[in-house]
Amino acid sequence: MIIIADGGSTKTNWCLLNKSGQKIYFNTEGYNPYFVSAEYIIDSLKKGLPSDLDLSEIHEVNYYGAGCSTEDKVSIVEDAMSAVFKNASIYVGHDLLAAGRALLGMDSGFAAILGTGTNTGLYNGKDISFNIDSAAYILGDEGSGCDIGKKLLKDYLRGYMPEVVRERFWDTYKLTPDEVTDNVYTKPLANRFCASFAKFVYDNNVHAEYSRNIVKTSFVDFFENLVTHYPNYKDYTFNCIGSVGYNFRNVLEETAKEYGMKVGKIIRSPIDDLVRYHVELAPRDAGRSPH
Repeated sequence: MIIIADGGSTKTNWCLLNKSGQKIYFNTEGYNPYFVSAEYIIDSLKKGLPSDLDLSEIHEVNYYGAGCSTEDKVSIVEDAMSAVFKNASIYVGHDLLAAGRALLGMDSGFAAILGTGTNTGLYNGKDISFNIDSAAYILGDEGSGCDIGKKLLKDYLRGYMPEVVRERFWDTYKLTPDEVTDNVYTKPLANRFCASFAKFVYDNNVHAEYSRNIVKTSFVDFFENLVTHYPNYKDYTFNCIGSVGYNFRNVLEETAKEYGMKVGKIIRSPIDDLVRYHVELAPRDAGRSPH
């Protein structure tokens, strides 16, 4: 049996192809090796994988994950996967490669991720050929859920929120400014904490203009600081995966067009297209190309 997985910083989508070719989907939390250890991943998988999954029957795992872009970070995830799926050959690739393969298949083009974090790159039909570092959630990740959440939280801390939004925020979360600061600066997984407030922006209908402006500013920053720095970026269609890009796709499409890019595919999750890539498009050893 084969497993294909797409892991973000918050959630991992899994697809098991069983012996009869049936696709079985399930989810666990996300495992970004910049923020979690191999031991953490092992423990989480033991708790989060379906209880009826026969691990001994899995002979191949293709895992694509946020943060899996350098050998040392890949090794963290590989060690964890090998400890859990003991009889399987393990391939760990980064989430941007998953985006390219899911969005473009065997074609070349531009691919982006807008989820908890941000990533962008040029894909040559097999691998990522050029990538500008997103600089992660403290320095960058413009356009991400974390970036949108940070903009909202800054307005809350500084008193810039419209009063009606501030009241709704308090009614929803009951967080004091000190508690916000504590969660961001002293508790683990601050990126997830910040990104969780993108849902508030999406759901907030008491001041639609304020919410839209936060999202628009974040997407403009994304294009200004990342997308427009790719050579001849206007020659590519804009393709994107991730819950933030998908949920705010009307604003994202508008912004892409303002920067001269035609819009291609914007999808929430790459898992179905990744499965198709591995089963129908790619040669059997495609997943195990060198890092």
